[in-house]
Amino acid sequence: MTEEVQKEEHAKTDAPETAAAPVAQKRKKGRRVVPHGQAHIKCTYNNTIISLTDRTGKVLAWSSAGSLGFKGAKKATPYAATQVVRDVAEKVKKHQLKEVDVFVKGVGSGREASIRGLSNNGFTILSIKDTTPIPHNGCRQRKPRRV
Repeated sequence: MTEEVQKEEHAKTDAPETAAAPVAQKRKKGRRVVPHGQAHIKCTYNNTIISLTDRTGKVLAWSSAGSLGFKGAKKATPYAATQVVRDVAEKVKKHQLKEVDVFVKGVGSGREASIRGLSNNGFTILSIKDTTPIPHNGCRQRKPRRV
């Protein structure tokens, strides 16, 4: 009797499992068309970072001066900002992005150069908004440095 039970269990394990398990579908990435989006530009004293998103804020492409190979003080130059815009424009071509709302944050020297670079790379700029955070006397400032 035990041999019959073992044969039945062995027959159950030999059954093909492909019919029981559902096959997961893979979704292709980067194929959706986004004609209108947002450009988020962060210019600090040390770097320039640009992200292109759709209207809901999902990132389509991003680039920074550091990722392009600029090092040290050259990352915050206007030339580096134009190169970052050129790189991110190449990455987002497959989404056919044409119109952007620009949000600029920071006080770096690449602010105007990056906006100019967006318009030179074929984007239509609909609006420009400065979102630099400004303190309204919140936390106490650190003590001044004595040299």
